Amino acid sequence: MPKALGRHPEKKLTAVAVNAAKLPGRYADGNGLYLVVSPSGAKTWLLRCVVQGRRRDIGLGSVRLVTLAEARDEATMLRKAARAGDDPLAARQRARRGVPTFAEAAERVHGEHKASWRNPKHAQQWINTLTTYAFPIIGHRRVDHIQTQDVLKVLTPIWLAKPETARRVRQRIGTVLDWARAAGFREGENPVASVTSGLPKQTQPKGHHSALPYAEVPSFMSDLRACGAGEEVRLAFEFLILTAARTGEVLGATWGEVDLDAKVWTVPASRMKAKREHRVPLSPRAMAILARAKELAGYSNDEMPDAGAFVFPGTKRERPLSNMALTMVLRRMRSADRGTGRAGVTAHGF
Repeated sequence: MPKALGRHPEKKLTAVAVNAAKLPGRYADGNGLYLVVSPSGAKTWLLRCVVQGRRRDIGLGSVRLVTLAEARDEATMLRKAARAGDDPLAARQRARRGVPTFAEAAERVHGEHKASWRNPKHAQQWINTLTTYAFPIIGHRRVDHIQTQDVLKVLTPIWLAKPETARRVRQRIGTVLDWARAAGFREGENPVASVTSGLPKQTQPKGHHSALPYAEVPSFMSDLRACGAGEEVRLAFEFLILTAARTGEVLGATWGEVDLDAKVWTVPASRMKAKREHRVPLSPRAMAILARAKELAGYSNDEMPDAGAFVFPGTKRERPLSNMALTMVLRRMRSADRGTGRAGVTAHGF
């Protein structure tokens, strides 16, 4: 049996002793680190430690590749991870790969998810909110070091002042840290899960958008037709109200989506917010609007427009009417009604 075989952990190994060890067995360096010499003469490092109540032996590599000093450093790191309740092997993998900072992780998550977001504006806002509110406080911290108190520091200044923004920042921080856990860079519960308990309760203002009383709709429709805006714009606005559609759905409508015989407008899933096809039955007035739109576009009653042509084109026929055109009609009518006591109107989609 080798003289230093595991009996006296306080007796540290030296580089000379490591080179001189020939007999098969385990030579203790202390604190659970051993030099293991196999019967073939191969020499490797072994760390014995307790992980979550169970003893585990973790290999640290060959003496030819790992020096005594390097073995001691890695053993110290793994023991600290074990004492903290972490998995030492996972901790070693993170250390070897290099744990990213929160800012680095957020950029990676943004890059990976950007292609799946339909709205480029939302994709840019996603990273901008983190850049503005989170990066100055936790951007430089490694994702495995971020705790609930760190997230609290980010959210506290804006939680009441900018409640909607704060909720979005909280959700996006949570997404980044979920990714970090899935990628093996951190362990344990996401600190965002419990952060709300340390924040004051947000007041939720309740209310509805202003809307025109139902009894005043006939008068409004008359005013719309006489407001002086271009006929194509007035028709599009009225069609929007009659179909209860979103502004973008009406402005992007093409003749290929309209079945004049069945009196149905089918909005494809690709143009719907919920990504589900939407069928809209058309009233007699809606059909009359479409007939007039055909006439304004230069088509005869029996002629069917090109499937890809817009129902409500803009000045350039290959482009749809702009959203601002409808907004300006609404502003013009509000201006005309100023001082009359009439309530405002909010069309669905504005």
